[in-house]
Amino acid sequence: MAAFGLHEVLGDTQRNGRALSRPIKPTLVARRQGPFLSSTGLQVTPDEGLDSQCADVVVVCDIHLDPDETPEGRWRDEIAWVQRHVASGALVCSTCSGSVLLAEAGLLDGAEAASHWTMADLFRDRYPSVRFRPERILCDSGRGGQLITTGGASAWQDLALYLIARFCGAEEAARVARLFLLGDRGYGQLPFASMARPRQHSDAVISRIQEWLVDNYAVSNPVSAMVERSGLPVRSFKRRFSAATGYTPVEYVQALRIEEAKQMLESEATAIEEISAIVGYEDPTFFRRLFKRRAGVTPAQYRQRNRIRCLPA
Repeated sequence: MAAFGLHEVLGDTQRNGRALSRPIKPTLVARRQGPFLSSTGLQVTPDEGLDSQCADVVVVCDIHLDPDETPEGRWRDEIAWVQRHVASGALVCSTCSGSVLLAEAGLLDGAEAASHWTMADLFRDRYPSVRFRPERILCDSGRGGQLITTGGASAWQDLALYLIARFCGAEEAARVARLFLLGDRGYGQLPFASMARPRQHSDAVISRIQEWLVDNYAVSNPVSAMVERSGLPVRSFKRRFSAATGYTPVEYVQALRIEEAKQMLESEATAIEEISAIVGYEDPTFFRRLFKRRAGVTPAQYRQRNRIRCLPA
């Protein structure tokens, strides 16, 4: 859990024998008083409640949301507490899905924000004014650097090093990184992301096209074929498709093709040029550019990062 990891790593700045101008003293704050079980079954014992004095830095850690749950009406006390810290000038950060609470509080409106890539649907539908950045690990989310959001379950490590460097200096951040073996994830989290789940909808025409695409995404000129099969005018089709799925037709086809390419790169030794042709791109150079844009790494790098899946059993 991010809370425990952050507490240990940030707290090590106090254990450093050399004098630091601003060692970090982490404190675990929760609405509940006394020990309680987290969503993963671990016991959490808060140091303070929400009536605590304002801190210099606040980190909102991961939030558990089931797929059918909505944030509406949740975390009222926690949101008020965070807003109080923002008003006092504190640095407010989030790890992974913790940015959902900041979005629900309205703090990210009009700003960029990172979160776990599985939150893409929620941000798209509930927080359309937030510029969701699924490729980012650490994101300055506005207010003059007062809001920092991070993406991915392990991004708390990047946040820890950022906070240590900011308040204790680069040398101390380097020491902690070496001590805890915190590595570089310069490629971001896109290599780990899969296609965001399209919206649930009741448009029968678009559903029929989606079903057809499952087996026909590699056809030549797929959008034209989709329009023809729908029987709709081009503009009407594109409008209805985007409204139903949350994707433009081109984006939807590209996402399907890249997901198939990922599966092949993970499980087969097929040449990249051949994979390009199989998923519908006759130009391997274009395929490589598109793959890197959507996955954050080249096809060769993606295969290397996932090569263990290609080993025989």
